[in-house]
Amino acid sequence: MAVPPAQVAAVLDMQSLTAFEQLLGGLSSSDNTARTQYELLFNETKKQPDLLCLQLVRAMRTSGAVETREMASILLRRVLTKDEVSLWANLQLQTQDGVKSELLKSLTEEGTKSITRKVCDIVCELAAGILEEGKWPELLPFLFQCVTNGTPTLKESALNIFAQLAEYIGEALVPHLAMLHGILRQSLADANRPIQLAALRACCCFVESLENPSDRAKFQDLLPAMLATLGGALSGGDEDDAQEALGLFVELAGSDPRFVKKHLSQVVDAMMTITEHNDLEDGTRVLATEFLVTLTEARDRAPGMMRKLPNFVPRLFTALCTFLLDVEDDPEWHTCEKEEDGDSGLGERYEVGQECLDRIAIALGANSVLPCAAQLIPQLLADQSDWRKRHAGLVALAQIAEGCSKGMLKDVAGAVGPCLQACVSDPHPRVRWAAVNAIGQLCTDLGPRLQEKAHAQILPALLSAMEDKSHRVQAHASAAMVNFSEGCPPEHMALYLDGLMNKLMSMLQGGHKMVQEGALTALASVADNAQTAFAKYYSVVLPFLKQILISAEGKEHRMLRAKAVECISLVGMAVGKERFLTDAKEVMDLLMTLQQGGFEADDATTSYMQQAWTRLCKCLGEDFIPYLTVVMPSLLKSAGLKPDVQITDVDDGPGDDDEDDEVEVISVGDKRIAIRTSVLEEKATACNMLCCYVDELKEGFFPYIQPTVETMVPLLDFYFHEDVRKAAVASLPDILRAGKAAQTTGKTTDPNYFKALVDYVVPPLVAALSKEPETEIQAAMLESLADCAGVAGELISQHITAMIEQFQKTLSNSLERRAERNKRANDEDFDAEEHEALQDEQAAEDEVFDQFAECVGSLLRSLNAPVLPLIEPLLAQYVAPMLSPDRSPEERRIAVCVFDDVFEHASAGGASLRYLDGFVGPCFAGCDDPDCDVRQASVYGVGVMAAAVGTHFANHVPRALQALAKVIQAPDARSEENFNATENAVSALGKLCEFQRNAIPGAEQVVPQWLSCLPLTEDCVEARVVHAQLVRMLEGGDPHLMGQNNEHLGKVVKVFAVAMPTANLSEKLQLCTPETCSKMKALLAQMQSGMAEQLGNAFAQLAPEEQAALRGAMA
Repeated sequence: MAVPPAQVAAVLDMQSLTAFEQLLGGLSSSDNTARTQYELLFNETKKQPDLLCLQLVRAMRTSGAVETREMASILLRRVLTKDEVSLWANLQLQTQDGVKSELLKSLTEEGTKSITRKVCDIVCELAAGILEEGKWPELLPFLFQCVTNGTPTLKESALNIFAQLAEYIGEALVPHLAMLHGILRQSLADANRPIQLAALRACCCFVESLENPSDRAKFQDLLPAMLATLGGALSGGDEDDAQEALGLFVELAGSDPRFVKKHLSQVVDAMMTITEHNDLEDGTRVLATEFLVTLTEARDRAPGMMRKLPNFVPRLFTALCTFLLDVEDDPEWHTCEKEEDGDSGLGERYEVGQECLDRIAIALGANSVLPCAAQLIPQLLADQSDWRKRHAGLVALAQIAEGCSKGMLKDVAGAVGPCLQACVSDPHPRVRWAAVNAIGQLCTDLGPRLQEKAHAQILPALLSAMEDKSHRVQAHASAAMVNFSEGCPPEHMALYLDGLMNKLMSMLQGGHKMVQEGALTALASVADNAQTAFAKYYSVVLPFLKQILISAEGKEHRMLRAKAVECISLVGMAVGKERFLTDAKEVMDLLMTLQQGGFEADDATTSYMQQAWTRLCKCLGEDFIPYLTVVMPSLLKSAGLKPDVQITDVDDGPGDDDEDDEVEVISVGDKRIAIRTSVLEEKATACNMLCCYVDELKEGFFPYIQPTVETMVPLLDFYFHEDVRKAAVASLPDILRAGKAAQTTGKTTDPNYFKALVDYVVPPLVAALSKEPETEIQAAMLESLADCAGVAGELISQHITAMIEQFQKTLSNSLERRAERNKRANDEDFDAEEHEALQDEQAAEDEVFDQFAECVGSLLRSLNAPVLPLIEPLLAQYVAPMLSPDRSPEERRIAVCVFDDVFEHASAGGASLRYLDGFVGPCFAGCDDPDCDVRQASVYGVGVMAAAVGTHFANHVPRALQALAKVIQAPDARSEENFNATENAVSALGKLCEFQRNAIPGAEQVVPQWLSCLPLTEDCVEARVVHAQLVRMLEGGDPHLMGQNNEHLGKVVKVFAVAMPTANLSEKLQLCTPETCSKMKALLAQMQSGMAEQLGNAFAQLAPEEQAALRGAMA
């Protein structure tokens, strides 16, 4: 509906505010129709921005009604700084000057505090856009004057503007730091608390905004006065002001933890006193605690600082454990129907203490935290007068396990001991529950070592807890059983299967609904652990599960039905296709009936069904293909969900979803972003399921390759959820494999289908690499790219230029991050624990380089020597420097592996010879490296060079023999740590014998020495290579191998006796291929006809079990 021009003219009449004030009132009308009309009118006035802004300023400054002035200030802020298209740039210069002048006058003259705050906001946001351009030169002198000589209200306003502007003008104020320091010192000492708080706010904001540490340090002497502001608020009983001050300290600790270092003892003691003060509000104590914990987590900028502070860790640990006492024995805890609703009675301090114990254990490490735990937790557990203390001790033990795992792994039985006793014998059900919970957590954080060492104690305790009088404890014992079984070696689990299955079936048949749901989850986990050993229970379990699917109706039984779906799929996977096939159709029909019936939005069965279909796909293989028409539509729909994101202004206050557990709220600048995490979780699960289908079904997935790849590729930069990106990254090589197989098997007649698929997948993956913010996912992208290159083969060639460009960016960024972290080692507080933490963090960068090396290897395998000139800059700039002895062992290993690939795959036509002289020295040095992985890569490189460069390696053969002999003959050569390096050295020696025979001094002795090192039994890959080489040499009648009069025949037969019986085993156990085994049989047959007596003697020297194995292999 058009707005009459006369109405617009009346509103913008500069001689009268009457119509304009009526407009402002109408915009907040409760009458929707009227309000809509006024909104149309207001939007029309924006077409005359100068008049509109001047009217808004006039109304804000002169209207009699406070509500009108407030609305004018809100709208002025919106049109100048908040609207998508700001009116400021369209204003005439004269109007702009008038608006700026009136804003500053308003700060001086406005008497209503709420309006003053809004004017401050307008000034700050407007100044943020124009101040640095020199378009408001009078603002800073005005603010300095206000703070120095203004009224208390004006001082507070000016300080608040300074605080808000700090991030925009902090560096511009560097020349005025001395003046600013004096103003802040004076204001912090002011008797007026609002001015003190505003000064504290400004001080914290400026410290955070200054880039130069020396500039920030100039404000450190203000810390006592800043603390005094906090102390004054507390002593005056004004905890709202105190909490605001504490929030500023928390932000400061997060942005610049070293700022407090000079006054660390004083600051920490003050904060600890607040944390420990029982008479203060929970919100106040929690903020002080957050400040302290934030400082402990600042390892990247203040390594070791908090650990070295006397008595800090014990005092904080004790305070956090005391927070855990904030729990009541609420009757609802005992009667609740769902585990996720079972937090009744837990106070705010309990939840904070629980979270912060986990955080400080991770931040400070076992050496600092475990001594405190060893002193306090036994005292808590021994207190029989207060169940809350025993509960607190068990909760604390569970919370520190992840961060202290390295220390607790030294005595896993001792760590779990208190939990085992409490879960069986404590009189209070909440303590028994906490004990069971701690057992489950320890199984996760200390597994599988805990399960290996203490299964005989843990299983009976959990079985006993499954009979507890409290259904809460019973159900949680089932949950802990899941944790236990996930890390328990099946051979240990097998000892208890009968008793455990009897117990779980009993719980299923007669327990509380929560107990039944827990038992189903435990049953599924047990089946997953037992695998084929579960077959003996199959005939009892599966009918029961099918019955639950049929009979579990109604909303109250949805979770029971969902867990039955999960359990059936895991049971099917455990017993295998052959056993499950007889029931498969009935089960699949039941699931399809469920699926076609649909699920409500809040029904968890949807997610359980998606995962169950995936497991059944793995179980049934190609027999699952007919069910894709049922499964895929909903799965693609879930994978394609859009993120549910709401963006509002921080100033608008908390949203309706702030208390929603499924919504995560973050603040970025002046925006509040609310993300519904349940949508993201569903999307991530669906994406992972798609990965499984395409991997399992290959070309059978062909009808869905296109919609799947069109779903996955755009998710490479889905920054709302890491797991979604990970799934997208992981899916791409499998999609290419499926597409390639589809073209090979005639599923498509398009000859360019696979090439088009490669061109659709690879460029976005390459482009996403350098933009990826998470180092772990960068490494995964490189791994995926290496795999894609291997599948694409020669089709990858047109993408190499872009790949190399992104490799350079990614590696440069990784090196910068590594160098920045290494600076921490120069800090005065850097200690052994920080060194260990630093190594853990650098391992992520090593993984980036490791996967880059895989990419290079994949390119070399796909394209061979022609790709070498293209990757030369990468080799020279990034790889060759890592061969230096001063680089880390992991870096040296990566560099050696890359050059191994160069010589192995790109030596045709002498292409690799240019690297020979530069690599051979570091390679020989690597053979003697203290690190076994570097040794393994280096001895492998010796063998590769010997085989690849022919006579060019001849001069290096004597030194190569010495290097390999040192590895092979080392006293601990066959230790678990060294056997891979040793067997690779034996393999390399074999290559010297085969390809460099003429350069070997005393070859007639060296070749039998090589034979004496066989068979290889640990590194199955090298074993197959070496045993195949042995066969080649025997077939070729090698002059040195058998010795005079075939004296080494016995050794050859010994190798055959060990290798041949493994030919039909899986690759993990196979010491020779079936083809090599056939050749070995043929050789033995020839020997039988030509040297029967000697062969008989050799056979007689074998151990009886070797004779039997060889006979079996020959049959």
